[in-house]
Amino acid sequence: MHRSPSILRSLSLILIIAILPALAQAKSPWTSADDPELPVDFKLQGEYTAEKIGAQVIALSNGAFQVVVLPGGLPGDGWDGKNKILLEGALDGEKVALKAAEGKKKYLGNSAAEFSATRQFPPVGQKAWTGVISDGTLTLSTDDGKTLTLKKTIRKSSTLGAKPPTGAIVLFDGTSKDEWNGGRLDAKTKLLNTDGQDITTKRKFNSYTMHLEFMLPFKPEGRGQGRGNSGFYQVDMYEVQVLDSFGLDGVNNECGGIYSKQDSLVNMCYPPLSWQTYDVDFTNAAVDAAGKKTKGAIITLKLNGVLVHDKYEITGKTGGARQEPEGTPGLIRLQGHGNPLQYRNVWIVEK
Repeated sequence: MHRSPSILRSLSLILIIAILPALAQAKSPWTSADDPELPVDFKLQGEYTAEKIGAQVIALSNGAFQVVVLPGGLPGDGWDGKNKILLEGALDGEKVALKAAEGKKKYLGNSAAEFSATRQFPPVGQKAWTGVISDGTLTLSTDDGKTLTLKKTIRKSSTLGAKPPTGAIVLFDGTSKDEWNGGRLDAKTKLLNTDGQDITTKRKFNSYTMHLEFMLPFKPEGRGQGRGNSGFYQVDMYEVQVLDSFGLDGVNNECGGIYSKQDSLVNMCYPPLSWQTYDVDFTNAAVDAAGKKTKGAIITLKLNGVLVHDKYEITGKTGGARQEPEGTPGLIRLQGHGNPLQYRNVWIVEK
């Protein structure tokens, strides 16, 4: 069918307008906080705090945000563990005007309009607050006429940079990946990269304490498991979830969770492109002389220095586990899952 040049130009213009939002996120996921092409969304997302109150600002792509206001302070640092206030807004220049979240929403909804950072919407403690994010400040106007000013803060894990103790096996210190099958040592950053593929230790382990530091990519258009999904497998059998779950409820398939088994005591996931830490004390499942399991594996886990599992007995294998019986030694696996995860300062002490 013949089309006139004017009609073709109009169609081209419509197509360009339609794909502009996708082009704005074309570099996603971002893997460095120093990338000059990071959108302004990254600058505004993150944690904000004032006396006895905290807030986590979640970037949802293309200038959309949801803010989780936490009475008492940030998770692991004063939050009352129950109440949340959800606000939502969109970028206007370099500011975001916020109103109380409303409408039909679901947990991790695909569009910003239907997205909720809490499984229950409205959450317990919801209030009709408004606010503005601008230049490192979150200004909140409460429903009783008060004004609260929260400043952006960048928290660091209390175990960041932890040195390997005497007797530790250094699995990665930035100089070599000789202890690993797969992965890539970046010559410039000295980081261990998954490049989206699983990497495993060459050695097998049984019971141990272990430290590792990881960085999640910034992928604001992602939702749920589409946001930097990975896993930290104990003895290649039990998955500790690695995922950008910043600001969410902290369920078992989110960062800090024992995948499909146990929610975190508190969601301690930091914003994407922050260095984060896992510190694990793991005791493998016990077996009798016939090889029958008599007790499940026990894990105590800290995410960013805060206890998220306390001597939890894992009831069985998680998804993706190796085929051998529980209670046998296994590799440490860092799952790629198609996502660009980065690791540093990894060491282990065998019991």
